[in-house]
Amino acid sequence: MKKSLAVSLFLLAFVLAGCGEEPQPVETAEVEASAEEVSGSVAVEPMARVERLRVATTTSLYDTGLWGYLEPMFEEQYDVELDVLYAGTGKAIDWGRRGDVDVITVHSRTREELFVSEGYGVERVPFAFNYFLIVGPAADPAGLADLSPQDAFTALMDNGEAIFVSRGDDSGTHGKEKSIWASAGFDYDTDVRTAGAWYVEGGSGMGPTLVMANEMQGYTLTDIGTYLAYQGDLELVPVVDQGDALLNVYSVLQVETSRNPELSRALVEFLISAEVQQLIGDYGVEVYGMQLFTPCAGEDI
Repeated sequence: MKKSLAVSLFLLAFVLAGCGEEPQPVETAEVEASAEEVSGSVAVEPMARVERLRVATTTSLYDTGLWGYLEPMFEEQYDVELDVLYAGTGKAIDWGRRGDVDVITVHSRTREELFVSEGYGVERVPFAFNYFLIVGPAADPAGLADLSPQDAFTALMDNGEAIFVSRGDDSGTHGKEKSIWASAGFDYDTDVRTAGAWYVEGGSGMGPTLVMANEMQGYTLTDIGTYLAYQGDLELVPVVDQGDALLNVYSVLQVETSRNPELSRALVEFLISAEVQQLIGDYGVEVYGMQLFTPCAGEDI
């Protein structure tokens, strides 16, 4: 009789909830006893709570597939669900400032150091680097081949017709582009953005920017990893690939307000561990015949 009454009350509560009405409370002890009876006196274990960690990453680490490669390894090792959100460096840092994510992996040293000095990040930890390229049509209509990055940008300005597609999204790549314009003697806001129709701001990630430049038969600045990942679908070729200004360093930063600082630190240690550094260095070599990323844990770059 006790079992029948408890089950009936449970079903009534379920039906009322489905009708949008507030279910009436049922005595906890009675429901627990009836559940044990119904299951044949076998105790039911509660579902384990899965830990989650939120990571904001620059689009180039995502577009190359590196995060897709490393994510399941970290999840298995630490029994955690990793939520990887990709955006430009500027947006990723904004998410970190607001405490929306636990860890950021970005590529803008100046912004990273500011993020730490303002108390938003624990430490800037470089873990990999590659280089930027200026890519464009094989015909090279602006004559950029063999120029330095600064001279190449000056040649684009002088040409005034050859299309250049900018990320235009406040990303690390966009920041690098602006720094090259500045070192070439141009003010980005007053000289470059108003230079004419040849300068196009795409406002999107690296992959879509490469596709846009390809469709417009224009030039763009790209990290080598994303370029190699997209190369099979592009007609663009590297035209400028030398110069200190093209160094591109990726760092991982634990957010000071992380809701799970132990796991956040574990992710930092994971990325700079000897095993994962080797995996990062080997990633893509078999497919592309060269490194997409060079590991650099412990280096001050």
